[in-house]
Amino acid sequence: MVRILGICSSPVNDSNTECILKEALASIQADDVHTELVTLNGKTIQDCIQCNWCLLKQEEERYCSIEDYMAELYPKIIAADGLLLATPVYLARLSGLMAALLDRMRALDYGKRTSGCLKHKVGAGIAVSWYRNSGIETTLSSLHWAFLTWQMIIASPGSMSTFGGAALSSLGGTGKFDPKDKHQILKDEHGVETARATAANMVQLAKIVKEGKKKIS
Repeated sequence: MVRILGICSSPVNDSNTECILKEALASIQADDVHTELVTLNGKTIQDCIQCNWCLLKQEEERYCSIEDYMAELYPKIIAADGLLLATPVYLARLSGLMAALLDRMRALDYGKRTSGCLKHKVGAGIAVSWYRNSGIETTLSSLHWAFLTWQMIIASPGSMSTFGGAALSSLGGTGKFDPKDKHQILKDEHGVETARATAANMVQLAKIVKEGKKKIS
């Protein structure tokens, strides 16, 4: 059994970003794959304050000095074999919620009790942009830099998108929209397929890592 945790960092309830993440996770449902989707909408995740409490004083069930939603999320991240992170594109970068999440994951990589626990987990990203050419690749690259810092393994859909799931939430990425259709992301069929392919490669890599660790343990 491999565990894939999908995290949506859109502040919008029932957003296009959440919609495409659901599509990606649904596409990998299997008896030997456990998926879970978490949305950060309405959750409080404060910025990392670089207090180094996690390095020096981290406790068995308390990972960070800040008490907010991350306390609930940390155990889910630790238990996952793969992290599929989905974010809207804001000014060619991550959403503020996703940036705060990544910064706070420092407690897992450097923590006194959890140091290195992200190593060899599989990481992948999905980015949703309103317009074409507005920063999907730079947004996904930001996720990849985090994965590389934590010595994670990056899953991608290959040449169809290169960096990860990449989709447009306005019609053709032109800014046109139908006010009666909240999930226009589904009209970007290629974009949805890149998210599914990213998720499929994530599962394959997670299985390879898990079986490989059994062989050398």
